[in-house]
Formats: sequence, C-alpha cells, structure tokens
Amino acid sequence: MSTTSPAPTEVWQQMLAGNARFVAGEPLHPRQDVERRHETAAAQTPHTALFGCSDSRLSAEIIFDQGLGDLFVIRNAGQVISDSVVGSIEYAVAVLGVPLIVVLGHDACGAVRAAIDSTAPDAPPLPPHIWRQVAPIVPAVRRVQFTDGSSAGAVDADHVGREHLRDTVKELLHSSELISQAIADGTLAIAAVNYRLDQGTAIPDFVVGLDEQPAA
Repeated sequence: MSTTSPAPTEVWQQMLAGNARFVAGEPLHPRQDVERRHETAAAQTPHTALFGCSDSRLSAEIIFDQGLGDLFVIRNAGQVISDSVVGSIEYAVAVLGVPLIVVLGHDACGAVRAAIDSTAPDAPPLPPHIWRQVAPIVPAVRRVQFTDGSSAGAVDADHVGREHLRDTVKELLHSSELISQAIADGTLAIAAVNYRLDQGTAIPDFVVGLDEQPAA
C-alpha cells in the first residue's frame, strides 16, 4: 500500500465538500483539463474507491465534483457485492493505496424496485440474469416487510434501499480480510452513502473506520 496516501478523514471531507459544491450549483470541475489528462496517462493515484449503482443518474465524478484519476469506480445494478466487485475494491486498496471506500446507494433504484416486486405472490419470473442480480437485495425486502408489517406492494422502497446499503457494506467486510485489516490498521475507511436524485445530496448513512463522522 502507498505510504503517501492522505488520511481517510481528509479524503472523506474532500468528497463531502465536492458534493456540497455540486448541490449548490457551484462545481469547480477540478482536474479535468489537458494537463491532468497527460499527468494521469502514465499512472493512476485515485484517492477513493467508489462502489455504486449503475443508474445513469449516479455519475460519480460529477456528483462529488472530482476529476480525472480521482475516483476508482466500480458499478453494477443495485450495488450488489460479487467476487469481481470485491477483487476490484481490493485492488484499489492494496495496489493503488486508496484510503477511502464509498458505497453509494440511491432512492428510486430500479434494482431495489425489481427485488420488491419479485416478492409478490403473483410476480412473474424475472429473466435469470436479472434475478441473480437482484436476489441479494431480497433479504432486505423481507426484513422491511417484517418490521413494517407491509405487503410487497406497500413496502417502503427507500427503507429497503437503506437496509440493502448496510447489507452491502457488511458483506464487503465479511468477504475481504484485506479490507477489514486495513480498517483495523487505521489506513482505510468505508462510507455508506445514500444519494437523493432530486436534491443531488449524498447523505452519509454511516462510516466505518473513522473516529467521528464529519457533518454533511
């Protein structure tokens, strides 16, 4: 791991500040010029690994006002953990030396909606590949249905999304000894974040590996 990486707290503050600029309509569009393109051509030194949903409205560099080479981004529908996701994040931590992982969920998620709809008694079967993608979200759906006493048609999708986000971080920590050890060593933190599509705000849900969570 790189010995020159900034502290997790410093990077987390930088990400929150970038989102605040985006929300305010005052982005700096940093490090997006020809000079930066040339600078990063030979090597990359991102400060954050971001694992988020593939939704077209979650363009990570835009909503956090970052530039070329700043974010190592992994995305799939519903931000569902897989071997390839864990391997990619481990690469960012062990080889590229990122001090921060952001796991990014959002409201009105199509994958969450598909998981909810699949639990209805009369739900038609999903195509196999889509089912395999959304199946890991179903446990969160079942928990919310149980705790809220709601049916499949009435379950709160935002509540499911938050539960699934927490499950995602837990599964990442369970799946990767490398990542868990880096957090224990104090060289890495994970921020679980919910993005609000209409407001543009990235709202921290919880942070693992920081003594205290900066205000959004």
